[in-house]
Amino acid sequence: MFITTATKSHRCLRSKTAPSREADPMAPSFRIEPLVLPSSTDSPEAKDFLEFSELSDALILETWGNLDLANPREARLESWRDDDYKQARFYYVRLDGRMVARSSIGLPLAENLHVAMVRVDVLNEFTGRGIGQMLLRHAEEFAAGHSRTTLQSSTEHAASFDPHGPDILKPATGTGGVPADSRAVKFALAAGYTLEQVTQFSALDFPVPDGKLDALEQKAGPIAGNCYDLLSWTDRCPDEYIDQMAVLMSRMSTDTPAGDLHFDPQVWDAKRVRHVENEWEQSGMESLVSVARHKPSGELAAYSVLQYSASKPWLAVQDDTLVARAHRGNRLGMLVKILNLRRLEAERPSVERILTFNAAENEHMLAINVALGFRPAGYSGEWQRRG
Repeated sequence: MFITTATKSHRCLRSKTAPSREADPMAPSFRIEPLVLPSSTDSPEAKDFLEFSELSDALILETWGNLDLANPREARLESWRDDDYKQARFYYVRLDGRMVARSSIGLPLAENLHVAMVRVDVLNEFTGRGIGQMLLRHAEEFAAGHSRTTLQSSTEHAASFDPHGPDILKPATGTGGVPADSRAVKFALAAGYTLEQVTQFSALDFPVPDGKLDALEQKAGPIAGNCYDLLSWTDRCPDEYIDQMAVLMSRMSTDTPAGDLHFDPQVWDAKRVRHVENEWEQSGMESLVSVARHKPSGELAAYSVLQYSASKPWLAVQDDTLVARAHRGNRLGMLVKILNLRRLEAERPSVERILTFNAAENEHMLAINVALGFRPAGYSGEWQRRG
């Protein structure tokens, strides 16, 4: 239903104990309950968390028809814990003893202190009963109580519609669109949210056909010439590059399209890079990182991250890719992606499909993906309401 949180890789949510909240006396008598995170997935107190995880999988299946976008429960538990950079709360509603709806409120702690990322999902069977409205109202009140004046969210849509056809709601960017007759879209509009941007989900059948990467690399390589080295590592950035990686990762919040979504620039340092690396590892993710290094200056000019989990051996996710503004126009985005794809094919031959996410107006990165063989697999509408 409505609403899922925006999709950058480092955004995670968590809940702690909070008082139960009764519905409005004039509305159906559903009860909102807080989710309490257990110490581990096999601990005695993990029952509600495991059921919440099953509900999350069921909601993903209703939208996408598969569990490609579902994280393993161990990864969820680890990534939902509070840390220095984020805090969140999860809630659920039961009917006849069964969890049928969920919500979450994510609060950035390092910057964007005016923002809350809200999420409300209701199983299709139980929509139309006021549960979603009650959960959204509760989430918005929670955010307001923490002085968050900008609410951000998203709706997800499988690629079963023409984003350029009739009956499409266009975002403020004017690029892409979501189906205007979608229940989730109608819900968001009725709640006062504005569609600010559309994100395209894309999928690549893997491995790519023989010779394709060679041809793309030969075309891109001469442009880079002798000015750049390509380097790679797994999981942990070498100490000698950690400060430069922090600079590049901070630019993901300033140098990539965000439409009219209101974000503060993120401040990254070596500690924050190590924190994210640790979180990836503890969540069971293996991260292949490739970078381009500018030979004359020695600075890192571009990077790309490709992630794999043994829990889903058929799948990999293309995460952040960024080329610093001063080094654009040298085909570095293509080259760092190709390096990661070659490593993935050699080291993880079980992978059959790669997913990635790009702003619909990010024509340059989408063109790289199309050249590699990615095809549209779905869309996400990025919504905002400012107080």
